[in-house]
Amino acid sequence: MKILLLEDEIMLNNSICEYLSNLGHIVYGFSDGKDAYNAIDDSYDLLIFDINVPSIDGFELLEKLNDKKMTIPVIYTSALVDMEDIAKGYELGAVEYMKKPFHLEELGIKINQIIRREQATHVNHIMFSKNYSYSKLDRTLYYQGEPQDLTKKQLDIIHILALNINMIVDFERFRMDVWDGELIDNPTIRAEISRLNKSLKEDFIKNVRGLGYKIEKYYS
Repeated sequence: MKILLLEDEIMLNNSICEYLSNLGHIVYGFSDGKDAYNAIDDSYDLLIFDINVPSIDGFELLEKLNDKKMTIPVIYTSALVDMEDIAKGYELGAVEYMKKPFHLEELGIKINQIIRREQATHVNHIMFSKNYSYSKLDRTLYYQGEPQDLTKKQLDIIHILALNINMIVDFERFRMDVWDGELIDNPTIRAEISRLNKSLKEDFIKNVRGLGYKIEKYYS
């Protein structure tokens, strides 16, 4: 994983960076909240924040990321142990809140748990393009993380294509799975998919002439 660490205790910062690097992670350490904020982008897989740090504290930092609709998992590591602080951390969206002092091995275990959860999520979450993704679990199309408002028929089309990612879905399959076996003609199916394409900001549904349609999985 590519990890950003925000920790103003230099010795602890160095220890965490060294430990996680030895586990095979790529770690970038920061001691100032503003510097960390300016460095954060979508290339990071995990963020580890202390809370009481200079310039921008860990709580405000996550609030700013939420405003930007960035959804990178966050672990808080803090000496703040009041339930109000812990509750605030989770309310802001942190996936873990670790009380200081903690064993480095415990942090490694928490990260492994996050990796397993992310892998399980990705089984049901497919990238169609740089901005579009689809959750097979809740049958929702997302654009830049925001759920899109589509008709049931349009979602049914997206769903059958997602279930057959990288494969051609022929007209008979659309008739059976989207139109419940109705005897509709191919031009009607084409027209519905054309309307769906016009409602999208990116063209990820591919027309395979004479055969059907498919979506190819996007790899960033």
